[in-house]
This record gives sequence, C-alpha cells and structure tokens, in this order.
Amino acid sequence: MTNEKMEQRLASALEKTAPDDVSGVLSRCEVRKGTVSSMKANHTIKKKWATLVAACLAVILLGGGGVLYQQANAAASVVSLDVNPSIELRVSRSEKVLACAPLNEDAKAILADMGGGADLKGAKLDVAVNAIVGSLVRNGYLSSISSAIMISVEDKNTARAEKLQRELTDAVDGVLQTSDAKASVLTQTLTQDAAREQQARENSISTGKAALVNRILAINPALQFDALAKLSVEELKDLAEAGAPAMPIGKDKALSIAAAAFSRDLADEIRYSEVDAELDESPAQYEVEITGQKGEEIEYKIDAYTGTILESKRETEEKTSAAQPTSSGDIGHAKAKAIALNHAGVSESKAYDMEIELDEEDGMLVYEVEFKSGGMEYSYEINAATGAIVKQEAEPDR
Repeated sequence: MTNEKMEQRLASALEKTAPDDVSGVLSRCEVRKGTVSSMKANHTIKKKWATLVAACLAVILLGGGGVLYQQANAAASVVSLDVNPSIELRVSRSEKVLACAPLNEDAKAILADMGGGADLKGAKLDVAVNAIVGSLVRNGYLSSISSAIMISVEDKNTARAEKLQRELTDAVDGVLQTSDAKASVLTQTLTQDAAREQQARENSISTGKAALVNRILAINPALQFDALAKLSVEELKDLAEAGAPAMPIGKDKALSIAAAAFSRDLADEIRYSEVDAELDESPAQYEVEITGQKGEEIEYKIDAYTGTILESKRETEEKTSAAQPTSSGDIGHAKAKAIALNHAGVSESKAYDMEIELDEEDGMLVYEVEFKSGGMEYSYEINAATGAIVKQEAEPDR
C-alpha cells in the first residue's frame, strides 16, 4: 500500500469517528440580545487537520512496520562451522540464513557449488548446514576417525544459543551417519566479545575457532595466536587435550618431510597422500600415508614438535581388512551422547563443553563422550556397535 492510499484511508476513518455536528451545536445555543454572528462549518480547516493527523499516523505505522521488518531480518545468531575450512552463517530469529561467508581459501572450495555461499541466503539453517557438511564430506575433510568438526553458536540469548547448538549437533550427526563419516563433533556456545571478533577478522577465522585458540593460549601463553590459527580443529583439539606443551609443526610441514623421504625411498611420484594429527598420543606425532604412482605405499610417523621421522613402514596398496577395526553397526554421535547423559543423570540443557569423538581402542570402535555439568566433569567410552558403556569417569571440574 502506498503512503498516499494509507493517508486517504486514515483520513476517512478519522471523519467517521468525528462527524460534522455543527448544526446540532447551534441548535443548543440560546439567542442573546445584541449582534448575532452566525456559525458556519469550516470544512476546509477540518479537512486540513484530518489530512495532517492521517499523515502523522501513516508515518508512525510505516516507521513501526520498518522496525518490525528490521527486527525480523536482523542477525540474532552467528553460527560457525570449522574443520580447517571455516564458514560463518548469520542467522535470523526465525532460523533463516541471512548471509553465508567463507573465511579462508579452503572454505571457498567447499562453497564453490553454492554460489560461494550466496545460494544459501534465505534457506533454513538446518538445510544450509546439511549442504555444507555434505560438501565437507565429499571433499574428504571428515573421512578419517581422527578428523573433527566444531560447531559454534554465538548469541546474546543463551537459551536460544543452546537450542541451536542441540539442533545443529543432531543435524550434523545425521549427515555423518548417512555418509558413513567418522569425524568427531565438538560444540560450544559463545557470548559476543569485541576483542575475540577482532582476532578472528585479523586471522581470517571464525569467532568459534578464535575461542578455541584462546583456550589453548590460557594453557600455554608462550604460544602465538596467529600460528595456532593456522592449525585445523582436529590439531587444536588434540593440542588442548595434551596440555599444549609446544607449537606443533603442522600438517603441511609433516607432509613435506614425509614427501621428501618418500622420494628418496622409492624414487616415485606421489599419487595420493593423507595426514592425520595424533597430538594426544605419546609421543605426539603426525601419521602420513603416501601412495606412489606404482601402487606402493609408505606410512610415516613424524614427531609433532621436532619433525623427526619416528617410523616408516612400507605396505602394498591392497590392505587386508583384518588390520582395520570392524563394527557390526554404529549407534552414532547422538545415541552415544544420549547414553552418556542418561547414565550421568544430566539433562542435555544442563551439559556444556560437550565433545564426542569416535576412536579405536584395542581394535574396537568406541565413542568418547566428555562433558561438564553442575561442577562435575564426565568422561565416557561407549561401544560404537552395541552402545554398551566400556568406561566412565566423573570428577570435580577444576
């Protein structure tokens, strides 16, 4: 409706609520001696006032409507997904995506078939997250057991942030189970922090990843923010668990060391390579698998802090399935989480710092579930095939 039409409707409504009753007023006036001045209805003045009032009401209504529109389309939450690609989504109160931005070069490749993120604008948040995680799986970022994805929700409203966190965890878990990916899922909720936002901008990472880096710096202040920001979520998670004793060499450096050794050992060109960080092992190491053009494969274990080759093992390309942990089924991240929470007697809304990771223990796949609640820290190992609790610990959160 145009402003002009709205003014006309308001003017008409005003006339109906204030009818012309000049004749009635005159009939109730007594005739007095002296000069009598007749009263006439001044329609011109009344219409001017009616138009003025209508215009003011129209401005108020239009202004109020604009405020409501702005509120409905303002960013209420910021959701970030981090593996090594870092992707940020700004979300409205109705959980619609207002903007989706790649924060580094790896993320641009993930969003390449989604218009660089523009195609996700207007989509429901869970639909957008499913599309992004699906692309991460297709590009091999979540294929290994040691890989990890972190979901961060930043919102002034804590209850809304926790609700989104739960919904997105279930959505990501669904994609991982459907695609048979084995990555661990880390989640966190954040409050707005100007200093952290500046750190994120300066290092082209999400505020969620910046929070994880700051957590490591709190353990070891001697480390550098910009160097840590270049590590993957998988590396940062393991580094925090190991107590952050020093700065690791990183996946790229580990691959470079292994590739040089591979060329010396086989004098063959590299056809395929994969690097897994095992910073929570003793000694901390990078496991690098390289396959040559002739089909031979060498696995290298590189010291995570010195770059020394700890071990190399040559294998044929055809591996026997007996060497791999097997499972008759997979209960999934969501079921493992539910089992742990139920055993601890903790509701999901009261748990925080939740971490769920699929790992191998003595040839058996287990879900490692860790969370905090009510001043306690809980840790579970749950059989990935049966859901049986293999190990559980609870201790005061220090």
